[in-house]
Order: sequence, then structure tokens, then C-alpha cells
Amino acid sequence: MKQFYHTPDGIEVAFDDENLVANAGLLLVSTLASKLGLADVIADKVDLTGRVGGANPASKSLTLIHAMVAGASHIDHIDMLRAGASSKVLPFRVVAPSTLGTYLRSFTFGHVRQLDEVIEAELAKAWSLGMAPGDDPLVIDIDSTICEVSGYHKQGAAYGYTKKLGYHPLLAVRSDTGEVLHCRMRKGSANTQRGTKRFVQELIARCRRIGSTGKITIRFDSGYQSDATLKELERLKVSYTMAVHANAKGIKSLVEDISKDSWIAIDYTENGEAQVAETTYKGRRLIIRRTRLIGDQAELFPNWRYFGFVTDLEGSAVEVDQFHRNRARIELSIKDLKEGAGLEHIPSGKFHANGAWLAHAVIAHNLTRQVSYLGEITPAESMVIARTFRNHFISLVGRLVNRSGKMILRTPARWPWAGAFMRALVTLRALEPVPI
Repeated sequence: MKQFYHTPDGIEVAFDDENLVANAGLLLVSTLASKLGLADVIADKVDLTGRVGGANPASKSLTLIHAMVAGASHIDHIDMLRAGASSKVLPFRVVAPSTLGTYLRSFTFGHVRQLDEVIEAELAKAWSLGMAPGDDPLVIDIDSTICEVSGYHKQGAAYGYTKKLGYHPLLAVRSDTGEVLHCRMRKGSANTQRGTKRFVQELIARCRRIGSTGKITIRFDSGYQSDATLKELERLKVSYTMAVHANAKGIKSLVEDISKDSWIAIDYTENGEAQVAETTYKGRRLIIRRTRLIGDQAELFPNWRYFGFVTDLEGSAVEVDQFHRNRARIELSIKDLKEGAGLEHIPSGKFHANGAWLAHAVIAHNLTRQVSYLGEITPAESMVIARTFRNHFISLVGRLVNRSGKMILRTPARWPWAGAFMRALVTLRALEPVPI
């Protein structure tokens, strides 16, 4: 068939199709949410009785979660779920942005902790479908991020170590799946270590409750260096790698005492070299890595740069160093939370409303990872990156048609990832619903 081309100016535009579905791929997410009984979990855990805007929390939370999966970063973006027939593929009533704003502002600290229970219950249900580590080792990375804001009337927004106005939430991420296991909103000026000990206690208790029976290891960067946290980890029988400030007075002298023969060369970039060695610091194993440039640029930076961490793990210094450096993958989850689950913007002037926003972003992020895993979407097709996942499987346009009483969602022909989408949909629909 001969193909005809038109100039953009020759195309008329009309926003009048009541049967079109924006972000039709949300059908995947809503399918998994239904199998997990997420609506019932929210209705059971979140009780805003007596609060203005607190009625029907399930439909309001599900509206926000699905909008975040579709890329919403502002409350007004919720309206995209109300366009055309978009709401007809979702198993809940989509609420208006103004209703959702009132709902978020109804949260207090205690109500945000109720959302923590929702996060735990959702994880427990997803893990019961095959994502639980069971007796296998569970590796968790703890880190924080700065969520920048512009308004000066936002409760808790402040300048921290980055000299940027914002909030400073604390996050714990499962290394292999990228799920966020725990979160806590903090004011922008909060020290990196603030609340870490209690956060770790809650995190470990949660992991044990929902299905982790094997060894747990937590990795930290140097911002969390604390003897109190280390002692708590040892009390909980949790393994760790915790970066330390290698230039600190006590550690620097230990590094200087390491003999030249103790340094072991490791793989590094072509324009540099790296070596590792180990010693003991305050009765704990201390592994030091040093790096420097080679070649032409070595004249600019000729000296070694030192990085260290304490650990209770066994294995060679080279192996444990590689394991610790793999904690960098938490940055992907943080990036996905911002680009793929609405955390790049903190919308409310109320601190606890923003805490609720963070909790919803975590649930949205986890659903994305769980759809990829439980829907058997291979890394080659999704890369398990929020932006790629959304482009391939969520940002679909569809038309909802009724054929002899059967609803059919018609999507574009020759969609490159149609096979993976249909395979995931069939797989998710075959899952047994998880009881409350």
C-alpha cells in the first residue's frame, strides 16, 4: 500500500475521543495491585477517621500510586488518569487532584507510619509470590538523597550539606531487585546519620517478618560512620560494610603503617591503577583501597587517593572490596524514584503530607520492580529502569472498545515490545490472589 505523508500543518487536532486510554500499560500495574489486594491493605491499614479529606483512602492512594508509575511528579498530573477512557482500565475510582491534595494534607506523623505498614504488607505479599530471599543472603544498601524544592514556605525544607534547599529522606534498598524496603522523610538540614540506628532496627525487624530468614548484610557509605550503629548491627547479628573517612587522623596513621608488599593490585580503569590492603581499626577489619592516575594526567594528580571501610565479612580483601563497591547500584533506585515515581518534586507545604508523598512514591517504585520480576520481563526488554520500563510498557495509547459485551483494549500495531507486554500480562493474571 502506498504511504502518504502530510506536513504537520496539514493535520487537524481534536481532543474528543472518549474511548482513548492514555498510559494503557497501567493495566499491568493494576493487575498486580489487584492480585496483591493493595486496595484492601490500604483500607485496612490507613485510618484517617475525623480528618478532613480522610475518607476512602484506598481509591485516593491508588490514584496517586498509578499516576506516579505513569510519570506524575505533581498533584495536577493526576488528571491524566481522568482523560478519555483512561480510568476505565483501573479497578478503582480515580479522584480529582484537589481531592488528593486535601487527602495528603490530612496525614500526621502517625498516619505516615500507617503507610509504612502498607509498604511492609505490600512487600510481604509480593515476596510470597516468589520474590522473597528466603534462606538466601539478603544485601541491603542504605543511603539518603536530597529532594530539592523552590518554595520557602515548605515545612522542614532546609539547606543541608549540599547547600541546596530541600528534604533529606533516608532509604533502604534491596540490592538484587531494587525494591525500597524502608524509607523515612527527614528535614533538609538533617545530618546524614540522623535516625540511622532506629531506622536499621525497624528495617531488620521488617525483613525478618516478611520472609528473609538467611544472612542479612547492609552496606553504608562514610556519611553513616558510627560506632553506635556498628554495635547495633553486631547486636542484631547483621553483617556490614561501612565506609570510613580514610583521611581521619586515627585511620591515616594505620594506612601509613601498611607495608608496600601488602598492597594487592585490582582491576581498574585504563587511565588509572588501584590497590587494596587490610589492617585493623578498633578491633574491626579495615580494608583500604587506594587509586591514582597513570599516563599523561598523572602529573596533575600524582598522589594516591585512599578509601576505606570496616567490615565483619570473610573473604579476601579484593573480594570484599568489590562487594562493597557494588553498593553504588542504590543510586539507580534513587534515580528511578525521582524519574519514575514522582520523587523529583515534593509538592506540599506540609511536612507530613510530603512524608505521605514519599511513601506513595516507594510503593509505586516497588510495583514497577515487581511487575518486571513477577511478569518475567527480562532485563534485555526492560533493563529494570523506570524510564525505560515506562516507555516500553506504560506509555501506550489504546482504544477501549466493546465487542459483543467484551471489553477490548486496542493498542498500536507493530509495537516493538508487544510480545513482552502480553507475556507479562498473561503471567500476572495467572498469579493466585494473595489473601489479606
